[in-house]
Amino acid sequence: MKIVVLESLGVAESDAKLLIQNHLGQANEVIFYSRVDDVEVLKERVREAEVLIIANMPLKGEVIRAAGKLKMISVAFTGVDHVDLEACRERDVLVCNAAGYSTPAVAELTFGLILSLLRNIVPLDKVTREGKTKEGYSQSELRGKTLGIIGVGAIGIEVAKIAQVFGCNVIAYNRSQKPFLKDMGISQLSLDEVLSQSDIVSIHIPLNQETKGLISKEKIELMKKNSILINTARGPIVDNKALAEALKEGKIVGAGIDVFDIEPPLPLDYPLLHSPNTTVAPHIGFASKEAMVRRAEIVVTNIRKWIDGNPQNVI
Repeated sequence: MKIVVLESLGVAESDAKLLIQNHLGQANEVIFYSRVDDVEVLKERVREAEVLIIANMPLKGEVIRAAGKLKMISVAFTGVDHVDLEACRERDVLVCNAAGYSTPAVAELTFGLILSLLRNIVPLDKVTREGKTKEGYSQSELRGKTLGIIGVGAIGIEVAKIAQVFGCNVIAYNRSQKPFLKDMGISQLSLDEVLSQSDIVSIHIPLNQETKGLISKEKIELMKKNSILINTARGPIVDNKALAEALKEGKIVGAGIDVFDIEPPLPLDYPLLHSPNTTVAPHIGFASKEAMVRRAEIVVTNIRKWIDGNPQNVI
């Protein structure tokens, strides 16, 4: 079987090779490539592949259709909105994701962004190095705040658990009812109620046709004036232009953003780069060393399970 790895899995190539050998045996042909975005190059690379492994690089339909022998794609990512699933269905190609690999990493970054904003850590680092003091910068505690979670999948639940340890009141919005939330002491409310009642709103839903632009200008205007918005999910879920305007106009007090409409590097005129009280990161939520090891293991296990006729993490 020919397995083509189209981009780095975030672990050493030697470790990835060993992992594949241990799980799949040595009879397979495995080819590793560095990431490229040239469609024609990608078509040639996938032409004979039976299995593809990718992380978050876009995989267009024309590339998938060029892979005449392709049977399975193992995605080293939770979201698969960067893969043309219609082309996969058309070609009867199985797609599996790396569900759960980044849950601890994203949840922890969520609180890194929250605490950075509440304590003004980033700007105070700068002024301290300039020989200045905290004068003019507020300091707020997380304890006692109402944290609203949008999307209570694995990451949302992990965030809820950590928030409760910090002493937060947790409320949540989810498209479907989650009866177990009541046992956790979490109220499940409408989206508008979560936005209007929360001191901190944290987004943990996948990107799809229903969620794209969900946090619109109108939804942002429902938030408290002293609230902050955290997005470690997917950039297009939020109208980032409207968010930047809301921050500049003082309609909300801050934002912690790890994901954008495009993958970093961002253009220097990107609106959120010039908004006040904003902590931004270049999409690092998933990228802890530990998470990279977990996802490589899941990606290869997905292939093993598929070979055995018992596929897991199927999209």
